[in-house]
Amino acid sequence: MKIKKLLPLTITLGCLLLSAPVIAGDIYVITNHSLTINAADIRDVFIGDKQIVGSVKVVPIDNASLQNEFLSKVVKMDANKYASIWTKKGFRDGLNPPAVKSSDAEVAAAVKSTPGAVAYVSTLPQGVNLVQKF
Repeated sequence: MKIKKLLPLTITLGCLLLSAPVIAGDIYVITNHSLTINAADIRDVFIGDKQIVGSVKVVPIDNASLQNEFLSKVVKMDANKYASIWTKKGFRDGLNPPAVKSSDAEVAAAVKSTPGAVAYVSTLPQGVNLVQKF
């Protein structure tokens, strides 16, 4: 009899735990060795306002698995606003939005092989420059 009374409570608690937000981890902003940027420049790079650092063309790369968290935590906007900014820059300035990779491994490989690349990952890879940990 007690089991029947506890079952709805157990199901409710299980649903609450499953629907709770995932605890956010660290985000590492990384660059190719050819690029050195300041942490203050990260937002400008990802919204297309900073395209060249020194003599190096900046190549931002988005990480699909972390994009919403990165936009919220670092760029301080949601995905809709971010997409809107890039749509306007595409029409007005002829700029393309950052390429999107699906995982940390793909992002790290792209950063290592692309001069001027800047991106973000959840695990810091070898062979890249660390700009900032968020």
